[in-house]
Amino acid sequence: MGKVTGFLEIDRQVHKYQPASDRIRHFREFTLPMSDKEVEKQAARCMDCGVPFCHGPTGCPVHNQIPDWNDLVYHDDWEGAIRNLHSTNNFPDWTGRICPAPCEEACTLNIEDIPVAIKTIEQAIADKAYETGYVRPYPPERKTGRRVAIIGSGPAGMAAAQQLGRAGHDVHVYERESRPGGLMRYGIPDFKIEKRHVDRRVEQMKGEGVTFFCGVNVGVDRKVSDLLAEYDAVLYCGGSEKPRPAGIPGVEFEGVHDAMPYLVQQNRRVGGEDIQSVAWPSEPILAGGKHVVVVGGGDTASDCIGTAFRQGAVRVTQLDIRPQPPEREDKLATWPYWATKMRTSSSQAEGAEREFQVATLEFVGEDGVLTGVKCCEVDDRRRPVAGTEFVIRADLAFIAIGFAGPMEAGVLSELGGGLKTSVDLRRSTNVTANERDYRTSVDRLFAAGDVRRGQSLVVWAIREGRQAASSIDEYLMGSTLLPR
Repeated sequence: MGKVTGFLEIDRQVHKYQPASDRIRHFREFTLPMSDKEVEKQAARCMDCGVPFCHGPTGCPVHNQIPDWNDLVYHDDWEGAIRNLHSTNNFPDWTGRICPAPCEEACTLNIEDIPVAIKTIEQAIADKAYETGYVRPYPPERKTGRRVAIIGSGPAGMAAAQQLGRAGHDVHVYERESRPGGLMRYGIPDFKIEKRHVDRRVEQMKGEGVTFFCGVNVGVDRKVSDLLAEYDAVLYCGGSEKPRPAGIPGVEFEGVHDAMPYLVQQNRRVGGEDIQSVAWPSEPILAGGKHVVVVGGGDTASDCIGTAFRQGAVRVTQLDIRPQPPEREDKLATWPYWATKMRTSSSQAEGAEREFQVATLEFVGEDGVLTGVKCCEVDDRRRPVAGTEFVIRADLAFIAIGFAGPMEAGVLSELGGGLKTSVDLRRSTNVTANERDYRTSVDRLFAAGDVRRGQSLVVWAIREGRQAASSIDEYLMGSTLLPR
């Protein structure tokens, strides 16, 4: 805990943003960091709540020891806080920026809507780690002689690679795209996390002995069977990238796109790369001077909104089939779990018009070009309400309603029926592997991250990568000291 009476004496403060009128003019991060003293005051608010739900099963998936590093920051022991934070989370500089902070929802002070500013404090600790030189290579003292291949360099693959590399194994990471990072580099916009944070971790891991092979699409350019023959274990962390089919008439019109090709293109522009991607070949998609409609209410939809504004969109409208949630949740019914309540992302706050309880009936157009989106109101059971149809002008529309599992071309297509998959309640096809050992139906092939659990948070991918690394280390060596 922090100061005994800190939560009574100190108001909650989080880092502020650049004004929307300024931040939409660039693709850089726009948070304004707090001073060390301000962060220490916020850490002092961590109370002696007895049972810290923030790092339990309802809070932090990687079980960050939040009360411990809050106390260390409060006592100005930043080095201790840095070590503690990195003991459970390989990449707190990532999660401190993009995690939605279920830990804050689970905070005891959230019963009064004033949780400890955990995410702000985590980012401050992670940034301090770079300032002090803590983030540097930590190569193993001895090598085991065992070799592990990892397919995919997203959060799960990167976390597993670092853990296994530090355990002394020779780790080779195979990435389909031209640079490592997966979702972190190509799926999440730079204004949420600049890619230098990914680059620094890649360099750290190279110094620890991890080798990256980019531009290799496993299952296409190189067979999975070859990796299984060459390595002692293979970990599949391919992510959940296949867009969920919308089933909306008119998707063939020019101007209608799935969300991910749009986001990947812009990230590649910012990174100075060719906009064409192996997985997302598409003509240039730009929102400048256009009326944009985004179908979907999640993080990907929000990222499309922020990107469109930065490209100069005239108007952005977001369509959400769900009813508008309440401004404040029923704490007795939801706490310490993630609550459904009205939330406004930084991108939505930049000027998006939001339509709730609206279904997208069809995309309409002329001469093969999109001109509008036909919608209607729906009832509480998501059934169309007769007589409520309307059309929103649209020059560009993005479908952001989620993902249905890993791409079929590659690992899945090569292994075919030999790799068992399952279809969950969200109609996602996931690779079958349990959370105990992360083994698949193919001998010596493991799976972790979104490819196994379906689309989820980056922090869950990090957790799965760490746990899979522990399982692989135990499989190779008979026992393991890697934490789960």
